[in-house]
Amino acid sequence: MSATVPSVDVRVPAGQEEGTRSQVLRWLKAIGEPVAEHEPLVELETDKVTVEVAAPGAGVLAEILKHEQEEVAPGDLLGRIAPAAAAAQRPAATGGAVASAGESRAAVVDPGTPAGRRRPETAATDETGSRAGAAARQLSPAVRRLLAEHALEPAAVRGTGEGGRITVADVLREVSTPSRPIRGADGTSEQAAAASPDAARISADADGVDDLATHRLPHSPVRKRIAARMVESLLHTAPHVTTVFEVDLGEVLAHRQRHREDFARQGVTLTLTAYFALAAVTAIRDVPEANSRWTDSALEVYDAIHLGIATAAAAGLVVPVLRHVESLDLLETARRLEDLVRRARDGALAPGDVRGGTFTLSNHGVSGSLLAAPIIIPQPQSAILGLGKLEKRAVVVEQGGQDLIAVRPRCYATLTIDHRVMDGNRANRFLQVFTERLSGWRS
Repeated sequence: MSATVPSVDVRVPAGQEEGTRSQVLRWLKAIGEPVAEHEPLVELETDKVTVEVAAPGAGVLAEILKHEQEEVAPGDLLGRIAPAAAAAQRPAATGGAVASAGESRAAVVDPGTPAGRRRPETAATDETGSRAGAAARQLSPAVRRLLAEHALEPAAVRGTGEGGRITVADVLREVSTPSRPIRGADGTSEQAAAASPDAARISADADGVDDLATHRLPHSPVRKRIAARMVESLLHTAPHVTTVFEVDLGEVLAHRQRHREDFARQGVTLTLTAYFALAAVTAIRDVPEANSRWTDSALEVYDAIHLGIATAAAAGLVVPVLRHVESLDLLETARRLEDLVRRARDGALAPGDVRGGTFTLSNHGVSGSLLAAPIIIPQPQSAILGLGKLEKRAVVVEQGGQDLIAVRPRCYATLTIDHRVMDGNRANRFLQVFTERLSGWRS
């Protein structure tokens, strides 16, 4: 008699920051579907980042024990993978096992047929389901998140990418179509309700504005948590004060022009953010309380500088952390920044990539913003630095004892501080050192 091959447990990865909430965002496989070892199996969403959990072994997904939107903790059992041979001998239906809420059907394997084939009674839906399953396996993390936010199935979106792959633009085009049925927060259709005169209207306000037609864009879990953290930081935790300086980037741009090709030969893109990061290190060394956290008994000043880099991603704002910036040169800073930002935009950050920041930099100028104030401080940090759009401006310069008008590349720098931690003169000192480092860049 052959020995029974045990199933493989799928668990929440350990190492998650204590106190960080997680929930199951979606299962990427349905019960009964084959699973390859290391293949992405389930997505978890924490307060800060979406994480793909890979299959710890090969076989067939036999059980789903934690369903979408359920809260989970490190080490929790999410589901089980049965060896393919053992799964073929099991009854088709397992009592406690249900398909992912994101799937339009349950995949049922007939024990009398080869693995992966469906029973005759599912033949009517097999063709549509297999197309949807194949499309889902080709989706990028950004596309999957957009589909979930708008309660869309992949089969409902026409893909224009290579081989019919669905792109972000395809999803955005679909959700902007006025005739598309609106989905509520619970995923149910609101198309019938929309036919009612009151369903797509809001009440007139106190000024007597006419009722306006509306459409719903359900909040994603990430967006809800971002909103909660912003309100908590600004209104309940830290009194925010912002100071503004202007910085001349002529020397930085000249240095970048001289070294850009050399960096490119080493596979690194030299961005302005790398210069901003190192200038922030110089300023923190002069004003160390900017790199600290407030406690009721003392100000805890961090010895290391772990710089959070605010990054716009498909799911919302994420802040991956560049660690020990104080020990990096310009080349290594640029190299690590490029890797972090790329993985943030691809939805490929791990939980450890977004924890432990001690100071944050937000280069909102890349999207065209001249100035943002106040930028909300990520708790429990004490300050956040913002850089606006770089543009040529006419300024007065002194040359040979005379005032002349010159055109210079400049941008605004803002420092938003927790006013409990430092006063305005210390914030001004920080920006003074920061701007002088950039305007006099030599190495």
